[in-house]
Amino acid sequence: MRKVLVTGSAGFIGFHLSQLLLDEGFAVVGYDGMTDYYDVRIKERRHQMLLQNQHFSATVGRLEDFDALHTLAMAEQPDIIVHLAAQAGVRYSLENPRAYVEANMVGTFNVMECARELGVEHLLMASTSSVYGANEDMPFDEREKCDTPLTLYAATKKANEAMGHSYAHLWNLPTTMFRFFTVYGPWGRPDMALFKFTRGILEGTPIDIYNNGEMFRDFTYVADLVRGIRLLIDAVPERPESPEDIAPHDSLSPAAPFRVVNIGNSDKVRLMDFVEAIEAECGREAIKNFMPMQTGDVPATWADATLLQSLTGYRPQTDVKEGIRRFVAWYREYYEI
Repeated sequence: MRKVLVTGSAGFIGFHLSQLLLDEGFAVVGYDGMTDYYDVRIKERRHQMLLQNQHFSATVGRLEDFDALHTLAMAEQPDIIVHLAAQAGVRYSLENPRAYVEANMVGTFNVMECARELGVEHLLMASTSSVYGANEDMPFDEREKCDTPLTLYAATKKANEAMGHSYAHLWNLPTTMFRFFTVYGPWGRPDMALFKFTRGILEGTPIDIYNNGEMFRDFTYVADLVRGIRLLIDAVPERPESPEDIAPHDSLSPAAPFRVVNIGNSDKVRLMDFVEAIEAECGREAIKNFMPMQTGDVPATWADATLLQSLTGYRPQTDVKEGIRRFVAWYREYYEI
């Protein structure tokens, strides 16, 4: 039985990925800091559900605590590491930037050190569409330069990509970074738009809509996202013999077994259409508080998922209205509404 160490296993994406891996016969070792950035009770419920499977184990620890992470990794000897844990949230990085440096940069360095010592088959690490920053050519292509991050959150993730490339080159460590695009779905994070909009609409309280609603996002349903990660586990990058060996659309490095892959729905959705779909599912109209663009935010994201499809034969395809329907059903059940 292949064993996967998943950091952030009590998080939104880590929970769904762990569940999928367990369903497919993997043993999963979870590691999560259980930080109070949002309601810890949701994180605890996620872990409780995963612990119903005998092939899942959970350790509570911070990424910054190298001794705790290293002890677990050496004891468990995972074949694969999927590093999802991070200080998330674009807007919170304006308030508490130090948390991003400590968790996202020091923490990721600690994960890479463990992967190097173990010599894992494949290290997969989460990045974000936010690294595209001020880039305007869309859909976003993994081969674009990403030198204009607009928040410290994006900057730390771009640094993770650079760190990952250096370790892949120095230690011949197969590494895949995936860039997420506005992930949503059941068991989502309370700080994200779908969660806040649904809560506000059902409670009859105002919802904040930035840039007066003139924003576009590539909303990616969480089950589609983790299916993409699962398939990428088997798409292990290999150091090319020469640049000519790299396929035209591949982001594979000419100097390392390293690539970056977008995981997105490849579909721009207007924010107001997103809100209207939630209103329709909740059966009531939102009280809208239109706001200017927030510092560090971008007006649009849109993924080119060509590389994901060429590597795995798969691309996300859940329609946003269907994804919202599933989320609202979960929300009503979870909060007994």
